[in-house]
Amino acid sequence: MKNFALIGAAGYIAPRHMKAIKETKNDLIAALDPFDSVGIIDSYFPNADFFTETERFDRHLDKLRRSGNGKVDYVSICSPNYLHDAHIRLALRNDAHAICEKPLLLNPWNLDGLEEIEQESGKKIFNILQLRHHPSIIEMKNTIDGLANDKNHDIDLTYITSRGKWYPYSWKGDVSKSGGVVTNIGIHFFDMLSWIFGKVHSSTVHLYEANKASGLLQLEKANVRWYLSIDSNDLPISATENNQTTYRSITIDKKDIEFSGGFTDLHTVSYQSILDGNGFGIGEARNSIEIVHGIRNGGVVAGGGDEHPLVKTKDKR
Repeated sequence: MKNFALIGAAGYIAPRHMKAIKETKNDLIAALDPFDSVGIIDSYFPNADFFTETERFDRHLDKLRRSGNGKVDYVSICSPNYLHDAHIRLALRNDAHAICEKPLLLNPWNLDGLEEIEQESGKKIFNILQLRHHPSIIEMKNTIDGLANDKNHDIDLTYITSRGKWYPYSWKGDVSKSGGVVTNIGIHFFDMLSWIFGKVHSSTVHLYEANKASGLLQLEKANVRWYLSIDSNDLPISATENNQTTYRSITIDKKDIEFSGGFTDLHTVSYQSILDGNGFGIGEARNSIEIVHGIRNGGVVAGGGDEHPLVKTKDKR
C-alpha cells in the first residue's frame, strides 16, 4: 500500500483521483485545497488530514518524510493549470512522485526545468493521459500503425461541452491561468490524435474566441479539422432535442469513431499503470502542450477553404 497526498481536493476532477487511489488499494493521508467544501473525501478517505494552506500542507509532508513514519509516496495534483508547475515541484521536494492532471504545464519551455528536477530528485512526474488507455483509442492506434506509412487520413473533430455563466468568472475563464478553451477541453484530444497520427507538420487557426476555437492541424498521417466550444448555441439539434449538454464527434475518412463510453474507469487504469512502473511522463506530455501553446499564440488565419464545417456554417449566417 502506497501513501498519497492530493492537491485540489475541492475540484471537479478530484473525486476521480480519490476513486483511483481507493480502487488501486492505496491510502490518501493528506489533502489540500483553499476551499473547504471537500465532503467528498468522506466517501473515500475520511481519515485523511486536510489543509487549506499550502505552507502547512508542505510542512506536514516534510515532517512525515523526516520522521520516516507514513512518508508520502505520490502527490496527486488536481489544482488549476497555472499552479501545476509549483505543485509538481512541491511533490518532488518532499521525495514523492507527482501524478498531475492535464496540462502538465502551460508553457512548453518550462518542461526542461522539470526534467532537471526529476534527475536531481530521482522521482518521476506522471501526466494523466487517460484517452491513451481507452480500448477504442488503442484499437484505432493499432489499426493506423498497421497501415502503409504514406496513407494520409482526413479527420473532423467536434467537441462541444456547454458551460454556464460561472465559467468566465472562474480561473478557467482566465487564459493566463487556464490556457483558454483549447487547453481546458482540447488538450486530451490533441494528445490522443498526435499519439496516433504522428507529429505536427503545421497548425492553422481559423477561429479563436473566449468560448470556442477551430483550426486545421496537419500531422504526419492525418489532416485534422477541429472545432472546440463551450457555447451551448453550437450544439446540434440532435443533442438539444435529447437535453444533452455535450456533443462529441470524431470522423476518420468520413467514418464515425465511437468512443463515447468507457471513460469512467480510465483514471483507475492510469493509476494502476503508474503503480506498475509505467505511466506517461514529461516526454509523452510535451507534444500536446506545444500544440495548444502554438494555437494560443499563433494568430487567426481566415478563409482558405479548409475550415471545419461549423466555421463555414457560421460564415454563411
